[in-house]
This record gives sequence, C-alpha cells and structure tokens, in this order.
Amino acid sequence: MRFGEGIEEAIRSGRVPDSQSIAAVVDASAERLGARGVWRSERRLTEQLAGLGPLAPVAAEPGVTDILVNGDGLTWLDRGRGLERVPERDFANPEEVRRFAVRLAGLAGRRLDDSMPWVDGLLPGAIRLHAILPPLASDGTTVSLRLLRRSTVRLEDLERVGMCSPAQSERLRRMVAEREAFVVTGGTGAGKTTLLAALLGEVEKSERILVVEDVLEMPLHAGHVVRLQARPANVEGQGLVTLVDLVRQALRMRPDRLVVGEVRGAEVRELLLALNTGHEGGCCTLHANRPADVPARLEALGALAGMSPAAVRAQVATAIKTVVHVARTPAGRMVTAVEEL
Repeated sequence: MRFGEGIEEAIRSGRVPDSQSIAAVVDASAERLGARGVWRSERRLTEQLAGLGPLAPVAAEPGVTDILVNGDGLTWLDRGRGLERVPERDFANPEEVRRFAVRLAGLAGRRLDDSMPWVDGLLPGAIRLHAILPPLASDGTTVSLRLLRRSTVRLEDLERVGMCSPAQSERLRRMVAEREAFVVTGGTGAGKTTLLAALLGEVEKSERILVVEDVLEMPLHAGHVVRLQARPANVEGQGLVTLVDLVRQALRMRPDRLVVGEVRGAEVRELLLALNTGHEGGCCTLHANRPADVPARLEALGALAGMSPAAVRAQVATAIKTVVHVARTPAGRMVTAVEEL
C-alpha cells in the first residue's frame, strides 16, 4: 500500500503521522480491502508509523529497561539481567532502521538527518531516545531506547525490593534531613537516577528543588519541583543551551536544593561553586566504578572547565560530604556503599 502525500511528507520531515492521515490512506482502498481488511491495514500502518511501531509490544513488557537496535537491524533488550536478543523484533534492513529513527526523532520534537546525524530526546511515555546515523555509526543507524520509570519511587520501595538495607535506608534519610551535599555514583544502568529520585522524595515538601537535566528523566511528581532541560543547537549551530547555562539560571531562581541529573562536563564548576556558597543539600549523579574513583573523576571533569586539580580538590573538600554508590549485582541493583568523601 502506498502512503498518502501527507504521510510521506511527515516522515521526510521527521514528524509523526497522525491517526487521521493513516485512516485516510486506508479509506482510499476501503472498497478493495473490505471491512476486515481496512481494520488490519490501519492497525499495521499504525504499528509501522506511530509510537514505537514494531517495538511497542516489547516496551510494554514488565521489567524491560533498555531496547537497542543495531545498524544491521538486530534488536536487543535488557530486563535487568543483561542484554538478550529479540529476533522476532528485528528490522528487515538498515534503511528500515533509519526511517524508524528519523520518525522517533520527530516524535521527540528533534531533527535527525545528514546535517544533524545524532539525536538525544524524550519520547512520550517516559522513554529516552538516542539515535546516530552513518557514517558516524559505521554499520548503519543505531537506536537506543531507555525506558524510564514513570511512577514516583520512595526509599521504602527500594528497601522492600532489596536495593538498600534498613540500616542504609536510615543513613540515607539522615543524610537528606541534615542537608548533606551528596553524589550518587555507579555505572550505566545501575539505578543512579532511580535512587536519586527516591532520596529527593525524602525532602520536605515546602523546599524548592531546582532540577537541571540534559533530558528530563527523573521521576519526580510531588513537592515544590522546578525542572530545567538543556537544548541542542539547531542545524545552523544556533540555540544551544548547556547544563552550565542552566545551573547558572537555576541559582537565580531561589533554590533550596540544586540537583544536577548527571554531571559529565564543565557544569561541575558551577555546581561546586553553588555548593560552596550556601546552597546546602545539593546533589547529582556521576559515572564512577567505585567511590574511591570519585575524586579523580571530578578532577577530570573540572579540567574541562579550566580548573586545576588543586582547585577541584579544594572545592570538593568543602562542597560534597557523602558518596552513595550503586551497582548491578547478580542479585539486582543494590546500594553497595554510603561513604564520606
């Protein structure tokens, strides 16, 4: 079945075809298809052209945290036990993967083409999208989907599933209540954002929390929360808004607590300055393999902001008190350390 002009134009521009345009294409062939054929064709086109398409059934499965599509069309997922193949959801060829990625970029309100060959955005349903086109991805378009937790998580929920012990939970509550500045560390997919959201759930509802993120993904739905999101440059190279910019803006918005979703660049300088100038109880997440690696990681990030190692050490010594480390273990995601820095 040939798509209508409206659908073809939408796909070329990276927008998502709506239900009316899909129905119009099917209705044009209604006489030939019959009532049952119309229903089947509309459902098939909707699966191909709207939402997550062929990946929607996989995304709906409980426990799925990541879905990955490689340039060769092979599909993988992670249910928390490591990556596993999903051959029934493979794509036919690299071109099909590219069309899928371009459409998802449009759904996230972003553009993906040869002039803007990668995209990082948020899809409806709290799904984080990353896609990158060839020749940057040499084997073909690669799509990575992170299914974010939609519901608010409390510390008692993590204690109940064994992510933290009762003693750790008590220590963490005390850390938040005493307004200690802290950093949550761990590897990719270890549960840093989930734990940070649970800890922020312990903050008094009267406190104003300013959350700065590259892409909005932290599940916070209660309390006095203001969220700021970075923005990439457009195809002309204009309009870039970085985490550095947003941290500076957040400090002018009367925060009781400043939260940086993930520190991975020059914004570490602004965060350390804020924590050293009266903004108690601030926090962030940071990629690190173990708590002992945190000082070196902060020094490396400080170098991106033009800070010397000595300057970083001096700032960290008076800014950050506690490191909470999470890791993926055979028993699941767990808090493995709560240590003073």
